[in-house]
Amino acid sequence: MQTSLVASTPLAEKAKRIIPLIDQYAAYADTEGQLAPEVLAAYEEAGLMNMWVPEVLGGSELGPLDSLEVLSLTAYGDASAGWVQMAGSLSTGVAGSYLGESAVKEVFGSDESPIIAGQGTAPGTAKTVDGGYLLTGKWSFASGLKHGNYIHTLGIIEETGEPRIFVVPVENADLEWDSWDVMGLRGTGSIDYSITEAFVPEDFCHFAFTREPLVGGEIYKLGIIGFAIVCHSGWAMGVGRRLLDELVQLVNAKQGRPGSLVDSDAFRTDLAKVEATFSAAGALVREAWGDVEAAIKDGRDITVRQDTRVRIALGNITNALAEVANFVYLSGGTTALRKGSPIERLVRDVHAGTQHITSGPGMWKAAGEELLELDPNKHWVLLDLVDAS
Repeated sequence: MQTSLVASTPLAEKAKRIIPLIDQYAAYADTEGQLAPEVLAAYEEAGLMNMWVPEVLGGSELGPLDSLEVLSLTAYGDASAGWVQMAGSLSTGVAGSYLGESAVKEVFGSDESPIIAGQGTAPGTAKTVDGGYLLTGKWSFASGLKHGNYIHTLGIIEETGEPRIFVVPVENADLEWDSWDVMGLRGTGSIDYSITEAFVPEDFCHFAFTREPLVGGEIYKLGIIGFAIVCHSGWAMGVGRRLLDELVQLVNAKQGRPGSLVDSDAFRTDLAKVEATFSAAGALVREAWGDVEAAIKDGRDITVRQDTRVRIALGNITNALAEVANFVYLSGGTTALRKGSPIERLVRDVHAGTQHITSGPGMWKAAGEELLELDPNKHWVLLDLVDAS
């Protein structure tokens, strides 16, 4: 399979080389509700799930721009496979940087790379006990959990109200294996799970909004939400490009037939306009993250305005992706309806992916508030502007 997406780093080259394999097993993932073992093995061999693991722990510790490249390539191969790679990379990478020493030694101490998956938004509760916490809760949408051996999950400490991310072995949870029955992104295995009074040692958790790495370099000052915004931006860039490439291939294959879209001036015009919208959205993503990456490399703090711009860029590329999916679906005719068509599957996947909270109405409202500079004392926490105090 040919793609116009570039690969300018060794890890991106590895991701690009396995696009045909990812595509080969896309239908398997869509039917079985999880990635094929062959795809997971390719991820392991290439080190793709270690994209954000600190270098001292054997990872790549990629910056935002290089990460966007890798994420777009795996998502181009298959939207579900790209989603699992981005979610696993995030949870595994931040664990390597933010967890305590004994946790890092246990999780990253074997020859086999860990895959950490779970839910970082809706919280459970944690009671403080000697040496750690007892974690209890029920969570949904645990992206990639069928493939994980540790769970990354949010809990609120009862005594203090502090939000923390807890990392627990998957055996400590009850997995609802058949709970991921959805329209799109079926292959992600984003099942529900529950945990009842599991003991979590102190080293196996960290403040949910931390931007202070214990291991690794300045990149970890992005915090979890920063990595998440990179994730969803790169995913949208890859899936949108795949949809446009599929449409061009489909239309060109029908060249010469009566009523072919190739000969339609209206189609040519609309295709050019959609391409411009999508490419411009991608350019804004790269520009906004390039600005953040330059600040990180210079040792400067990430500003509130930079935080705003990367959120706007994600919302914009997500909206552009939805426009691409709708245009490709309507232009694809009956081919876009048929089960087994890449377009049919990708359109469903887009409608699932664009439901994610990172591009929701609340983000846009808060971003507009910050652009107006209504309260200079506010800063971003997750997707909300809050008082700095």
